[in-house]
Amino acid sequence: MNHLPQPDKVALNHSQILTKRIKQQINQNHNWISFADYMQMALYEPQYGYYAGGLKKFGVKGDFITAPELTPLFGQALAKQIQDLLPQTAGNIYEFGAGSGQLASTLLNTLSENQFNHYYIIELSADLISRQQHTINTHAPHLAHKVKHLFMLPATLDGILLGNEVLDAMPVPVYQRNGSEITEMGVSWQKDKLVWQKKICHDANVCQQILHTFPQTATPYQSELHPRQYAFIATLAEKLERGAMIWIDYGFDASQYYHPQRQQGTLIGHYRHHVIHDVFFNPGLTDLTAHVNFTRIADAGIDHHLDLIGYTSQSTFLLNLDIIQLLEQTGKPDEPAYIAAATACQTLLAPQEMGELFKVIAFGKKIDPDWRGFSQGDQCHKL
Repeated sequence: MNHLPQPDKVALNHSQILTKRIKQQINQNHNWISFADYMQMALYEPQYGYYAGGLKKFGVKGDFITAPELTPLFGQALAKQIQDLLPQTAGNIYEFGAGSGQLASTLLNTLSENQFNHYYIIELSADLISRQQHTINTHAPHLAHKVKHLFMLPATLDGILLGNEVLDAMPVPVYQRNGSEITEMGVSWQKDKLVWQKKICHDANVCQQILHTFPQTATPYQSELHPRQYAFIATLAEKLERGAMIWIDYGFDASQYYHPQRQQGTLIGHYRHHVIHDVFFNPGLTDLTAHVNFTRIADAGIDHHLDLIGYTSQSTFLLNLDIIQLLEQTGKPDEPAYIAAATACQTLLAPQEMGELFKVIAFGKKIDPDWRGFSQGDQCHKL
């Protein structure tokens, strides 16, 4: 990987300290930890995990660019759906995984002050809270007083819950099926480096789920399960008294996720806008993600008494919310502002970019089930 940008001394030291902590954890557990535990430390270990550390993550100078940072048109289109729903609730917005705070500032600038009561951001990283506060104070200072950061979930929720690229960052366990034999793929320390290490799975429920979902192929089939994503949706569903959930992320329905040709699963890393296939590359400096199994997300909501409102591609959702009309309002086609916005829209909507890989799934409770974001192209039947 010599072609990759080299980390500076501070970042490299940051990664080395985290690697040492991971090694200690492995040694304390008989030279093996689950991949979910490794991913938890790599992303969220205090001070040194990818999202807990102070390194640049989002935008051109970071490791990846999210939809809200590409263009405010993303947030402006989403605001149209939120505006329809807020009057049916207590008027609260709850954003999970707010990243740099760009989506929050766009929504605050698009919504009028009397359309909502509070904008809550649920965030555990002190570094990200600081960045979010800076972004909001800079770009939406007139409504910054309505923003409140929460370190834990309230006892009850009444409003609109949303998250863009939240689910994919939840740690996942990795398993391998070889005929009827199920092994869990964990992490050990060998020859001064982190390596994959198999361990026979003895959890009957997990084995049964894998035999039901992982295809039987001629060679071992490796992929992920998503217990934390399921538990996350289930917990929110139990706390939601009235309102809606909107989750935007990249992933597939179960039949696509566990396709026989997807034999190595969906785990991937991102480092300085490069895709990294080595999940042990520079722990703490590399973002790790797994695609979302939207069938399992739908199960979690339905199992916990939510109405499944809709499921569709990001492209269809944004087009239903008039993003093209919003684009036309940015200026004339030959003006720089329009050209920049049109280029960003191409990334958001094109099938070969984010348009089809990214999906939108929504749930409701005690609200109108007819949403304009799903007025055309709903794909709930695929779940």
